[in-house]
Amino acid sequence: MENALYSDFKRRGFENEVSEMNRQDYILLFNSINPNFFERETIRSLPEEEIYEEMIFSLNEFDIHKYNKKLDDDISFGFYRGGLDELKKEIEKVDPDWPQYFDGKNRIYCGYVDEKVASFCIVEDMGIHNISGREIKVGGPGCVGTLLEYRHKGIGLTMVKHVTQILKEEGYDYSYIHFTGVAPWYEKIGYKTSIKWSKNGVK
Repeated sequence: MENALYSDFKRRGFENEVSEMNRQDYILLFNSINPNFFERETIRSLPEEEIYEEMIFSLNEFDIHKYNKKLDDDISFGFYRGGLDELKKEIEKVDPDWPQYFDGKNRIYCGYVDEKVASFCIVEDMGIHNISGREIKVGGPGCVGTLLEYRHKGIGLTMVKHVTQILKEEGYDYSYIHFTGVAPWYEKIGYKTSIKWSKNGVK
């Protein structure tokens, strides 16, 4: 039913309006994607001083050529087709809490070096949200990580660039980065901070 509503929304020509969002819209979107976020025990247990950011990219403005890092010839990208148990062992090296999110419910996209996983992320469909009377389709890369030995080569950010392009081609209006502490990294390909927050709420 959501897809039918969204198709109708597209036919009526409102897709060009999605880039016109203000701070209140961003807060509404955050709450729509993450209901009761600040009531979660994992968020309430964060240190007081830590501040995180939500980031967003209006995909009608995305240019895949904005970030062009020269990569070694043995680097490639694509959706992960292997076993989850094997992948989770690699993910745990980056963040021990992340393997639980690679549960097969979302697609997984990776960067490879000599066909070995070097970087990874889930490709999330975050749904269609009604923001100030406009329906917008949102997706995004989540749990973005690169194994230590493959960092500082441009693999992780190029992977995010490819995922962002995939979402654009699939008809998403926005790509959304949730719960990040490395905003300047994502800014290199055009993501912008929509809101900042701490355990106590939106800043």
